Order: sequence, then structure tokens, then C-alpha cells
Amino acid sequence: MYDALRTRYTFSCPESGQASVTLADFRELDRLPGASHPAVYRIRFACSCGAEHLGLVSHDELDWAPLGLGEGAFYNVMTARFDELADELGRVAAERIGRGEWPWSFFCFPEERPRPIFPSAFCLIAPGTGREGVGLAVRCPVCRCVSVNLVSTDHVNLPFHNDPQIGIVEHVFADDRLSLVEEFTAELYSARFDARRLGL
Repeated sequence: MYDALRTRYTFSCPESGQASVTLADFRELDRLPGASHPAVYRIRFACSCGAEHLGLVSHDELDWAPLGLGEGAFYNVMTARFDELADELGRVAAERIGRGEWPWSFFCFPEERPRPIFPSAFCLIAPGTGREGVGLAVRCPVCRCVSVNLVSTDHVNLPFHNDPQIGIVEHVFADDRLSLVEEFTAELYSARFDARRLGL
């Protein structure tokens, strides 16, 4: 499902059979009611065929697999053998978190501070007008409010890549899904962003 070396998820595509997408290609993420260990998320993603499709992803695949904590092996040229990917990447991730670095972060507008998060906190992702930017609606794990940040695709796709400066929509978003989508779209394309620094 997730390839940590290519930073891509694999989903089914009715046109080409298989789609390889990044986190920034996701458009909506909804946690499904029911099971909580692991939780399951329904995602809508932009496919290379030009359409948007639905897929399911577990909490582990969404939050932990991008850190390299899933299955897989790589050929270690130093030892001329295959090593477990999770051993190597998990150690690197643990060291970085131990130094105070966080894999993903966003700026919570109501609290006026940066917060560490995981992709399961993402609600909506929209491509920006520029080549690299995306609008990212995130539900804060502390205050439970939704904030919108304008970030680079690397900020979303690559763990431990936090943009030094991001755009912030100065607006508190409604809690129900339909209003959130409408407000998110209106604010994202209004060009009313305030630049903030992420110092985690």
C-alpha cells in the first residue's frame, strides 16, 4: 500500500488499474465510524488518469508507514544483503523525534501556535495555484478546531520536511463537513493569507 522509499501510496484506478499517489494528491480524508484499532480512513485522491477516486487506508498506513515503519526491505550495498526497511528508517525517525523534530506540523490559528501532527489530522487538501503549493485543512489534536495552512507539497509528502514559513487563513472554520468544504474553498482562493513561521 505505501512505499516509504518512493513516498507513494498505491490504490486501485478504474482506468489504468493502479494509481501511485502522494499524500499531497489526497483531497479529503474521513475517519470511518466503527473500528478504532486500527481506525480506517476513506480518502478521495487525485489520480494521474485525471479523475478523483475513493480509497481506504488504515491508521497505520496513514501515520506510521511514511516514517518507514511498515514492511519492506532494501539492498544494503555496504553489507551486500537485504535489510529490513523498518529497522533503518524507524531508528532514524526515533532519533529525530528524540531531538525535538516532528514529522509533520501545522499552525493552529485559534491557538496562534505551531502544533505537531500526523496525516490522520488532515481534513482537506487542495492544490494551490502555484506549482508547489497546497492548501491544507487540519483538525488540531489539542483544541479540535480546523485551521488552514498554505504549504509546499514537500511539507505534506515528506516526513521531517517542515517549511520555515507558511501561509495561514485567519478564519475559524465550522465543524460540520459540508460547511467546512465550502468555507475552505472560499478562503483558500481568496488570497487572504498571513505568513507565519513554524518553529517546532
